[in-house]
Amino acid sequence: MLVMQYAHRLPADYDMSKIEERATQRGPLWDTMPGVGFKVFAARRRSHGTADNVYTSIYVWLETAAALKFLSDDRFGAVVSGFGRPLIETWLPVDVRVNAIGGAKATSIVRSAIDVHGADIAALRANENERNAVLLREGALAAVSGLDVHRWQLVRYAVLPEVKAEQNGEIAYDMLHFARPGWAALAATDAKRAA
Repeated sequence: MLVMQYAHRLPADYDMSKIEERATQRGPLWDTMPGVGFKVFAARRRSHGTADNVYTSIYVWLETAAALKFLSDDRFGAVVSGFGRPLIETWLPVDVRVNAIGGAKATSIVRSAIDVHGADIAALRANENERNAVLLREGALAAVSGLDVHRWQLVRYAVLPEVKAEQNGEIAYDMLHFARPGWAALAATDAKRAA
């Protein structure tokens, strides 16, 4: 499993309806894509009070081979031709949990530093397991914790049924399309963990 994100910062006067149209057209192509747990198409808009216009894609890959295949095929070629080659951030999954499928309206991301010398990764994993279980009980559709071993950061994503205000360092995005071809596989992993 692998967690991945890239984002495109867009000009202040960019017509974000073009991004919405792109997600509407390209999003369904991911609805049955093998090797993907889920993919988020999301945006931040200056017209909604954020500092920048940003278009982002977030992936939870079930198979790293599928991620590599994506980076070498026409799907990623369309990203590069439309926006240039993005910096792709990748994380090792610490904990990935999914809830019942529902309407996804937003995603939130928060990053926090980890003490590179004193980090207890086993304790971190236990904490994230508990934290993500609570998020799902509170209504989140998915909760993902990833470890950025390059920057020694913990990255937390939540897929949410409602748009929320940003707080405590969170970055919130409006959902444009939520493809979840591997949802059943992620749910089965959750079920095994609970058994």
